[in-house]
Amino acid sequence: MKTRLIAAIAASALILADAAPAAAALKTAVFAGGCFWSAEHDIEHTPGVTAVVVGYSGGARARPSYENHEGHLESIRVTYDPDKITYAQLVDAFFHHIDPTDPNGQICDYGPSYRTAVFVSTPEEKAAAEAVKAQVAKALHQPVATMILPASTFWMGEGYHQDYAKNNPMAYMQYRIGCGRDRKLKAVWGGRS
Repeated sequence: MKTRLIAAIAASALILADAAPAAAALKTAVFAGGCFWSAEHDIEHTPGVTAVVVGYSGGARARPSYENHEGHLESIRVTYDPDKITYAQLVDAFFHHIDPTDPNGQICDYGPSYRTAVFVSTPEEKAAAEAVKAQVAKALHQPVATMILPASTFWMGEGYHQDYAKNNPMAYMQYRIGCGRDRKLKAVWGGRS
């Protein structure tokens, strides 16, 4: 009995040891793409993305909430596998799910908390984000309003906002259709998205 228990513990340790390096290899990126429901919904289908959570970033207020996040942008924290998608590819995918030319918000959500941004943590991320932004401006033949900002604290959004599109598919689709999101993005990107 004791030998079996020791063997089971050893086998569990090996499984956990094998899983730990894979989890440690994952990275995160933070983006503000207007309504965080749509930003989460659109980017989570990108190959190499393993998880997306919604929240607030970019402001000075500690512990912001949906009712009180002045100064913060509605944001998403994307966990991704850099062996499957590079940071630059992820930034490019993000840009293709927003209207990067609008300085005032996104689609039908306007105001300071709905502006778009890429939050960067390293000089390499900043260089990659700036390069993608320049490529987007060239492709669209317009200036890009999406900001490249230094990373700040990402504050997790309330539970009822997480996976909103999955958990409330009818309500989310009514919002998305009523907002004209897909029509607007098609007008911005044409066949390039």
